Amino acid sequence: MKISLARRMVAEFFGTAFLVAAVIGSGIMADRLSGANVGLALLENTIATGAALVALIVTFGPISGAHLNPVVTVMDGFERGLPWGETPFYIAGQILGGITVRLRRRVPRTSDGKQKAVLSGNCLAATFATCWCSTY
Repeated sequence: MKISLARRMVAEFFGTAFLVAAVIGSGIMADRLSGANVGLALLENTIATGAALVALIVTFGPISGAHLNPVVTVMDGFERGLPWGETPFYIAGQILGGITVRLRRRVPRTSDGKQKAVLSGNCLAATFATCWCSTY
């Protein structure tokens, strides 16, 4: 049974969102746990990100192939594993998933816990960098 394109796109959205959240979270965790030891921070970040990536591939792989990265999706299109007509939908889901997490992470809060409507100017650039480089 073939899974619908909408479900595969949603799987790519959530898979990429969870991956970006794992990359950001593991970086914060590594920075706080390692003190000033940069080598240890890189090791902690790598292990946590790798473990999250394996879990996401196992979870979303049967649904959408768990590309989680536009470059992987385009290369799968070149290799004829994914029809070119579906490639833009996968990429849209991935980019929107990454942007959603980055926007959520960058929205400051007021003292009473309400969100401010101010976003950092580098948010979109950081999102693309994180999305495109997170699986390499």
